[in-house]
Amino acid sequence: MNRKVKIVGMGSYLPKRLIESTEIDKMIGAEPGWSEKRSGVKQRYFVNDETATYMGAKAAKKAVENAGLCLSDIDCIISASGTNEQAIPCNASLIQKHLGLQSSGIPCFDVNSTCLSFVSALDMVSYAVHAGKYENVLIVSSEISSVGLNWRQRESSILFGDGAVAMVLSAATNTSKILSSHMETYSEGAHLSEIRGGGTKLHPRIYSEQTAEEFLFDMDGRAIFKLSYKLLPDFLDRLFKGTGLTIADINMVIPHQASASAMKIIRKKLGVKEERFMNIIDRYGNMIAASIPLALHEAVNQGRINRGDTILLLGTSAGLSIGGILIEY
Repeated sequence: MNRKVKIVGMGSYLPKRLIESTEIDKMIGAEPGWSEKRSGVKQRYFVNDETATYMGAKAAKKAVENAGLCLSDIDCIISASGTNEQAIPCNASLIQKHLGLQSSGIPCFDVNSTCLSFVSALDMVSYAVHAGKYENVLIVSSEISSVGLNWRQRESSILFGDGAVAMVLSAATNTSKILSSHMETYSEGAHLSEIRGGGTKLHPRIYSEQTAEEFLFDMDGRAIFKLSYKLLPDFLDRLFKGTGLTIADINMVIPHQASASAMKIIRKKLGVKEERFMNIIDRYGNMIAASIPLALHEAVNQGRINRGDTILLLGTSAGLSIGGILIEY
């Protein structure tokens, strides 16, 4: 179903602390240059004293300003993040408070499908905007991965960075629209990327020095890529079905910034030239759900995407899920 919606504004916030790959090498006891060679990440940002909802609110203000709107024009706030600031309440309500809207009554809720959270939130709320339920929705992806990484897992810990991105989605009066969206989950890969502790199964009350790693990020990146690579061709067939489009018609592919090597292989498998494939992992690392909107934001700012262009948002997430959206920007 085509949905007449338009991305009218975007904004981002990066933490104050810039971390070079050489610092990561020292942290994990690796030879200089090892982490950059393995991950493709030259630098990334880690929080210092920032919180996720503080960063989210900063990005949100920029997005609203970029859209030419006021905060009072927003009628729904969605936090689309894979990490939570606290268990209760939802991130979105805390972002609302940071925005000074605590007495506004604007509905707030979270959407969490880890790395695909932004894509999932955009897909879901686009139906509501198209139907007239909301006029201007604020979608915020704010991620802090640095505090939950297991530095003993070199291959995964060297990939990640922190930061926030926000988008304002509004009803479209021109050609801007969502052309197609699709998501599939294969729980055979559910335990390939996880944090086992912190919920009701392994409650924080059982935390100890012996159980500490249960509360840290655990990922088998090779297994995730192998499964995703196998699923991708048929998934894309289903995403493009009925649109009359092929990958050759896409002006820009915006992938989840999972890892430099994975993106290179996927780009070649899709047959997409480098100039039509947005790659920013070297400067920011993998920012979980914020990766896709940050890459989109950068592409717009650099003039690599213009109104009327057809773009593909594509990624995978813990679950294991694969998802994508075709947008006429």
